[in-house]
Amino acid sequence: MSHHEHLVSIGSDPKEQEDRKLRERMARIRRRLVVVSGKGGVGKSTAAANLAVAPSSVGHRVGLLDVDIHGPSIPKILGCEGASLDSDGESILPAMVRDRLALMSIGFLIGNKTDAFIWRGPMRFKVIQQFLSDVAWGDLDYLVVDCPPGTGDEPLSVAQLVGRPAAAVVVTTPQELAVADVRRCLNFCQKADLAIAGVLENMSGYVCPQCGVHSDLFGAGGGQRLAEEMSVPFLGRIPIDPRVVGCGDAGTCILDAHPDSQAAEGYLALARSLHGREELWNQAEPAAVASSGTPR
Repeated sequence: MSHHEHLVSIGSDPKEQEDRKLRERMARIRRRLVVVSGKGGVGKSTAAANLAVAPSSVGHRVGLLDVDIHGPSIPKILGCEGASLDSDGESILPAMVRDRLALMSIGFLIGNKTDAFIWRGPMRFKVIQQFLSDVAWGDLDYLVVDCPPGTGDEPLSVAQLVGRPAAAVVVTTPQELAVADVRRCLNFCQKADLAIAGVLENMSGYVCPQCGVHSDLFGAGGGQRLAEEMSVPFLGRIPIDPRVVGCGDAGTCILDAHPDSQAAEGYLALARSLHGREELWNQAEPAAVASSGTPR
């Protein structure tokens, strides 16, 4: 039996028990942060990883859930591709990436790096449901969820399952080509009843480390203009830094390797800002969290 076949087979409880288990898991998580984008290649997974590392580095208990079924990059970014999962007999134990940061990723369940997951919507929904209800997350201050790009089954399933309080960080780059797709992602969040924390503009300008000249390689200000157009908060800009690429390839984090960089300071400032957004974290929980069925 393969790793992913085992994952899908372990959750055979009746619907009522699945609902109860999911509610109990989510009730122990104070804040759920869903990182989404309308377009691939905007640095969404890097943003999700850093938005999980930042609060854990100042003492918060954080879980990071990678539901990018077709391109799980979080284990590579955080240097734990070879991690193996264990069980306590009742639940899957997430991998402890560092002190106060637990990670669950579909990447841990792929036996061969060249394997492809050819799953229809109901199967994707079931796996995400199990990631949330069958993983022993424990008591967390944050659960950060890295969704695949677009507005398909995975982000819709997450929006349906995580309950409240939850909010989306929508990642874009400055150019209009990306902004057009992210505009659709914001509309998706609104239709899915997922609160929007705001728009984060990634890859926002490049400062040459030799001469100090600033260049807007992907244009300028697209994320902020989109936030203003859609009447949602603008979360700030993260500049291009080649060291972010090097850190990701090396399996380390810009916050650890280069804490004085503008990128690291930007992620720390964003994490502090989100923590203080009481209107996001005081959302009323619906009467029930639906855990069964397929995405609407």
